[in-house]
Amino acid sequence: MSHKKRILLIEDEEDIAALIKLQAEISGYKLHVEVDGINGFRAIEREKPDLVILDVMLPGQNGFDVCRKMKNTPELKNIPVIILSAKGEELDMVLGLELGADDYVAKPFSPKVLFSRIKAVMRRGKETPKASKMLAFEDYCLEVDRYQLKKGDKNIPLTLSEFGILKRLVANRGKVLTRNQLLDDINNEDSFIVDRNIDVHIASLRKKLGPNFDLIETVRGVGYRFREEALGVSSGSKK
Repeated sequence: MSHKKRILLIEDEEDIAALIKLQAEISGYKLHVEVDGINGFRAIEREKPDLVILDVMLPGQNGFDVCRKMKNTPELKNIPVIILSAKGEELDMVLGLELGADDYVAKPFSPKVLFSRIKAVMRRGKETPKASKMLAFEDYCLEVDRYQLKKGDKNIPLTLSEFGILKRLVANRGKVLTRNQLLDDINNEDSFIVDRNIDVHIASLRKKLGPNFDLIETVRGVGYRFREEALGVSSGSKK
């Protein structure tokens, strides 16, 4: 049997930590808990865990600071991060995703849902490179089997949910998709999110794709559409 995957949880609320620890044992993971950002970051450096769960509101140093430091440290930047956001505020979520977190879970949450996200993030990390199905638009390329979005040679990190939404929109370019249709697809990808959070993911996607990217359109009262590009015409009119 392979060794148990190691998770580092940085969480100062004892009852939440106890709940996550119990679910970790049931799910077959080893869990280590730190209660503040400074010791938490030292533990990440020391332990090099397989995944980090980070609360946003921490004494000493908040979860965003810890995430930022991880992503700026070469030997830590590939460790997956899931952010726990107490407020469930959209700004928190988008900021966490922009800093390179792989996913977020808003409190209150079900430990089972948290661990299904953990499983999905871990699984994505060990996807074996293989011939990849490509979806291209403008100068971007979506490598479907590798869960990667590239702009030229540059990799743009996406969460599982963002990837699921973008893949569905691009594959159905020109069609309006409702929030429910987008949700169905993401649930199939084993990543559970709730309806209103589709808008959070779209906001984060738009930020990552850049200020001049306008192919994802909001269709008021219905959902979203990925606009068909005018063939043969591009903003830089480059051949």
